[in-house]
Amino acid sequence: MSDMSAGKKGSVIFSGFRALGLYSNHLAHVLRFHKKHREFYVLTAVGQCFHTYNVKKLGIVAVSNALPEDISSLAADRMLVYAAYGKLISAFAKNKEVVHTYKGHQADVHLLLPFGDHLISVDKDNVVIIWDVESEDTYLQISYDKASFEVSALMHPSTYLNKILFGSSQGSLQLWNIKSNKLLFTFPGWASAVTVLQQTPAVDVVGVGLASGQIIVHNIRFDETLMKFQQDWGPVTALSFRTDGHPIMASGSPIGHIGLWDLEEKKFVSQMRDAHTTAIAGLTFLQNEPLLITNGADNAIRVWIFDVAGGDGRLLRQRIGHSAPPTKIRHHDQSSLNILSAGQDGTLQSFSTVHERFNKSLGHGTLNKTRAKKKGVTNDTAKLPAITTFASETARQSDWDGIIACHRGFLVTTTWSYQKGSIGAHKLEPERFNKNRSLNVHATAVDITSCGNFAVIALSSGHIDVYNMQSGFHRGHYGKDKAHAGAVRGVSVDALNQLTVSVGADRLLKIWRFKSKELLHTHSLPAAPASSLLHRDSGMLAIALDDFTIHILDMETRRTVRRFSGHRGQINDMTFSPDGRWLITASMDCTIRTWDLPSGSFMIQRSCFMKYCIFSLAVCFFSRSNNTLCSMVSLRPLPADYEPTVIMLPGTCPSRGANTEEEEVLDADSSEMDEYISPAQLDEHLITLSLLPDSRWKNLLHLDIIRVYHYRPFKTPPKLPKAAPFFIPTIPGLVPQFALPSTPSEDQSKIVNLGVLAQKSTFYLQLEKALDNNSYEEPVKLLRELGPSAIETELRALSPDMGGEVRVMQSFLKMISSILQSKRDFDLAQAYLALFLKLHLQFIADQPELMEEAESVSAHLEEMWMSTQTLLNQNICLLSYIKSALL
Repeated sequence: MSDMSAGKKGSVIFSGFRALGLYSNHLAHVLRFHKKHREFYVLTAVGQCFHTYNVKKLGIVAVSNALPEDISSLAADRMLVYAAYGKLISAFAKNKEVVHTYKGHQADVHLLLPFGDHLISVDKDNVVIIWDVESEDTYLQISYDKASFEVSALMHPSTYLNKILFGSSQGSLQLWNIKSNKLLFTFPGWASAVTVLQQTPAVDVVGVGLASGQIIVHNIRFDETLMKFQQDWGPVTALSFRTDGHPIMASGSPIGHIGLWDLEEKKFVSQMRDAHTTAIAGLTFLQNEPLLITNGADNAIRVWIFDVAGGDGRLLRQRIGHSAPPTKIRHHDQSSLNILSAGQDGTLQSFSTVHERFNKSLGHGTLNKTRAKKKGVTNDTAKLPAITTFASETARQSDWDGIIACHRGFLVTTTWSYQKGSIGAHKLEPERFNKNRSLNVHATAVDITSCGNFAVIALSSGHIDVYNMQSGFHRGHYGKDKAHAGAVRGVSVDALNQLTVSVGADRLLKIWRFKSKELLHTHSLPAAPASSLLHRDSGMLAIALDDFTIHILDMETRRTVRRFSGHRGQINDMTFSPDGRWLITASMDCTIRTWDLPSGSFMIQRSCFMKYCIFSLAVCFFSRSNNTLCSMVSLRPLPADYEPTVIMLPGTCPSRGANTEEEEVLDADSSEMDEYISPAQLDEHLITLSLLPDSRWKNLLHLDIIRVYHYRPFKTPPKLPKAAPFFIPTIPGLVPQFALPSTPSEDQSKIVNLGVLAQKSTFYLQLEKALDNNSYEEPVKLLRELGPSAIETELRALSPDMGGEVRVMQSFLKMISSILQSKRDFDLAQAYLALFLKLHLQFIADQPELMEEAESVSAHLEEMWMSTQTLLNQNICLLSYIKSALL
């Protein structure tokens, strides 16, 4: 699920982050021991990648890079991990990176066995290939006839050099020497397909699991059966032997039970019922430890410890997810760190978006919590069906239950405690139906107030009841008899507990006063509603209708403000972005659409998930998943005939080439709509600022105060360092420029030229040049690159007392006029002019040429300020009207 669809664009707004709650599938786990760390690690396949967990805490250590297809077989040796997918096999180093790929099979590979420097693989066409691990070459190939010997299991007998034992679906076994490519011996078998081959702690003895449920402990050296056991739960799916001094064998079954057998007394010792809800995919005893690791297709990894009398194992630790698809997900709090998920398996679980160690299961719903603990979930006759919808609130979750849930087809609603991680104390059920239990009435929608004190429950009969979350007592109902004539499809309470809004199958939307249960407003809908969702901060209510349209109602004005259409199937779920600007909807047409509420009925994103039906949504804006937070994304309304992008759901890790594909997606989208680059000036009639930092121009009038403040006399004269470092000489300024070395000419005079002391600066020369060509762009550009002190020095040097001229000062005033006329760098012109007047005001008053130019500059300033002040007053008036007017 982690691969983006090849050749098609992904989502512009959202990028796949990772999948949550995936731990195991139907493939057997692989156990590894790290000599340096002195620790065991367990590997489980999950779709297109595999996870590595440490057995000590079952904490995830690594996630491999994703493969193009789902993994069909998994194996590992001391250095590498081998994963088969389709007709190919990949070898991973460091549990992550692919270092070898083996190509040669013509059918899908389903069995792998590392064997020293070689790897043995078996495909569905019954072809066995032995590979050289390093060179990736084929060492040996053996083809079997499916009718006579179809390979179903293989193993390497301990201490048997170059020997491999093959088991078949016909029941016979063959021992081969792969170095000489010779068949050494054929075991006739026991008239049943071999499902498992496992080495026992004793040399020459192997355990054979059969499809008939028989377990054979056989000596392959003398071809002698030592003992037989019969498992009554169907075929043997896994075998393992204890090596810590206890002669115990464990066997797995297709229904999730584990059998324990005593090899000394040759009898059945104990059973671990319902270890998994599905078939046992793999079970392994740790070397010299009383620990058993199991995994199954129910998405669970469990570690059992054998430290109690009687030989039974108790659950030590586990990692579990949903064993069936989730039906409803919601963020549990405003931080978006935990996601509550209800699945078709009947469980309610919490998944952390930060780390898997914060995940927890709240268990399965039941009417009798005490009986469920004694009998177990499987045998509990009072267990409840899957949760259809739920609501949660964190305000008082440390004091009492903070979650309420509806169950499929049940009138009873249950409360749950997130802090305790279990079902709560209350089973909320209205008393009006006690006399007639045969009525087909069930809970359809729930909500919890923002204070966490009350729960509002809507029923299919049209009733809406209010309960206290702390005591579970009934606190009233809406309407004289019923709130709606038909089933209630959605109910919500506002942020201040003032209003309750409900929508029903009678095509009515009703707004009630929360405390007095008084009906305040009724609004007719064009079609029957399917669900509703209230964004409490903005007061916007989203209503999904049965005609596949979405209506947005403003709770303040009680009017429909937006209508969205485009879905081609039932809308399963909706969610608002945290700021309330976007509405994201999921539908049975396998699409997720993002609607922009401020811009109206325009869709800004549409993604299609091939083969996946999205049942529920939970949106939070991570910087890694929302592209608009970390990059420039231009959003535009989509046309009505827009074809959605087909993408795949994210996996537990980025797929190979995912970054490259994501960059290509962004490049493709930018080519469709070029990124807007703002010009230096939007319009010649608009005043444009320089966008320079304030420190470059704002303190020009206060440089003398800054110098006094920062002046600190040295107590001792500064000393030169013993070995001064070498610095390349640079020209003073904010933009670093290296000074070119001056090479003295041969005819240069040795007499000191005192005129050098009055050398004209580059800015001074540019002002002189601008008098002739009337172009002041270069002088302005030079001033923009100078710091405050350098600007003051340049302006002081314009005075005749400092070696300047009156005509150059006149040129500076003309430069200010040109800036004002161009309406660019408006802030710089004000700052430069203020400093110029501060330094030379007395001298300007005595010079008629400068006074005439100064009056011209003053006229330009007054004209620009009058137009600017008029525009500002108009905008202020308009904003005041918008804020105060009742629209």
